[in-house]
Amino acid sequence: MTVQSVLAKTSLCRTSALGGRWYQCDDCDRLTKRHNSCGDRHCPQCSGGKRQNFSDRASKLILDGVNYYQVVFTLPEVVSTMALANRQEIAELLFHSAWKSLKKTVETEQQYELAALMVLHTWNQKLDAHWHVHALVPGAGPSLSDGGWIKARAPQVDGYEDDRQYLVDAINLRRSFRKIAVAHLQRLRKNDKLKLDGSLAYLQGDEAWEEMIDQLESKEWVSYIEPPPTESSRGEHVVRYLTRYLTGGPISDYRIIAADDHEVTFWAREGRTTGGESLQVPFTLSTSEFIRRWCLHILPKELTKTRQFGGWSNTKAEEYLAKCRASLTDADRSQAGTLDLLSDEVDSVEAEPESTLCCEHCGSESLRLTHEYEKRPWSEIFRRDSKDSPLWYRESQEKDDIRFWDGAMGEGFSEWYAWYLKSGIESARERTAPETAPESNAKAGTRQLQLF
Repeated sequence: MTVQSVLAKTSLCRTSALGGRWYQCDDCDRLTKRHNSCGDRHCPQCSGGKRQNFSDRASKLILDGVNYYQVVFTLPEVVSTMALANRQEIAELLFHSAWKSLKKTVETEQQYELAALMVLHTWNQKLDAHWHVHALVPGAGPSLSDGGWIKARAPQVDGYEDDRQYLVDAINLRRSFRKIAVAHLQRLRKNDKLKLDGSLAYLQGDEAWEEMIDQLESKEWVSYIEPPPTESSRGEHVVRYLTRYLTGGPISDYRIIAADDHEVTFWAREGRTTGGESLQVPFTLSTSEFIRRWCLHILPKELTKTRQFGGWSNTKAEEYLAKCRASLTDADRSQAGTLDLLSDEVDSVEAEPESTLCCEHCGSESLRLTHEYEKRPWSEIFRRDSKDSPLWYRESQEKDDIRFWDGAMGEGFSEWYAWYLKSGIESARERTAPETAPESNAKAGTRQLQLF
């Protein structure tokens, strides 16, 4: 029910079903209503506060005098497809493999203690399943041997003249990522923790599985290291980028060109221009296909999209940052960029809308709060007999109940149970006073297996 509940919540966002506040204008005497938000992390209208909190927390990890890199690790298509039925397992595989390969490669090549902040993305520009993580990684850190300060250095070969543009050997990093991820995938299957159904059912056979593993091991995996683009670039630039997609779903409103009951057209990158920039072209999907692809990226509540590793892990961050500050020299600090944290060159984090309250009729800011309605629990809003629950959601619940009861008690049992519930509700209404009837109806309308 995760997908259905997310769609139901977002469809009710900022509507009267969630309560809110009524204000009366002193100038035109008319009412302005401000309804509560749903607060779901997939909702495009919500969670500006969560994004700001993440940005503030991540920015505290950034130190002057240090270059920061964005490293992107991407799973091959077949593994991304597995994630649709194994979200938690594949997310763990991706985070674990990305961090282990980064740590191993940096410690081997550069010999300093590493830290990383990672954010999970599950989509590409066309909203297909495309699981990858973006990692913010410092290009320097405390020495593993003597605690001194070490900066990432490029090898003394042609093509690497600027240390600021080099973190580690990209080929070594990709191969380490592939090796660790494939081993993790093998363990998941061996421990029977992978669901392989539908289009992937053929992988249940050992021969097909081994053939797929051979293909994964023979191809180059994608891990891309993006260095600071300019001398004035700072880690906050990467933080801004990561924050933008932390909540709100896989597509922003500004990319939507047109939408109706039949089609949705939006901007998507395709191909490249001369010089390497990606092209933005209109891309059209049927409305049902657009919704289906959007729903591919709804994640379980227990799946955390942001994680901190190494020196930035929650248990080590304070000690690690203190060690870094102690190791940095005055010369290192003097090399820091002077770009302000809220520079116009960096997109600011989206705040919650409606921060300035004004009359929706005349624009006056002279408003008085006249009524306030609390947001009710979701269990009450989505109750079977609630008039605020979306009709399609109620119908979906009824279908689920039919499948449940017919599967548990035999085909046709659901019809009898529906009659039983209706009779029970009617009987309760006859015996119950009007002022307490809604509570009785709610109790009678719940699925209670113990009755039988």
